[in-house]
Amino acid sequence: MFRNWRLAAAVVAAVALTGCSQPITVDTIQLGRSLNADQSIASQTTTFKPGETVYVSALNSARGEGTISVRWYMGQQLLSEREKRVSFQGAGATEFNISSATGFPIGDYSVEVIVNGTSIGTRKFNVSK
Repeated sequence: MFRNWRLAAAVVAAVALTGCSQPITVDTIQLGRSLNADQSIASQTTTFKPGETVYVSALNSARGEGTISVRWYMGQQLLSEREKRVSFQGAGATEFNISSATGFPIGDYSVEVIVNGTSIGTRKFNVSK
C-alpha cells in the first residue's frame, strides 16, 4: 500500500512539473488606457493624451509558458524594451505599460509584442492634445 502511494505521488509530481511545458501562444494584442483586474484592457483605444499611461496586454487562450517582450517606439526610435517570463495553466493576460513624467511628445508611436523571440504583432497608436 505504501509503495502505491509513493508511486502515485511521484506521478502527480511529474505531471505538475511538466503540465505547463508547452510554449505560450498569444492570440490577441489589446491597447488602451486602463486595465481590468485580470490584466486585460478595460477600454481599448489607439489615441492618447501626452500625460496618459499607455497599456498593452497580450492575451493567451490556453496554457503555456515562455517569455513575452514588448518594444515601445516613437516613430523608429526605441523608447523602452521590457520582458516577462510567464506561465499559465489556462487563459490569461500579460500587461506592459509605458508613461512619461513630463508627457509624451505629440506624434505616432507603436508597440511590438514578441513571444519567445518571435515578433507576433505591432499596434500603432498616436499621442495628441
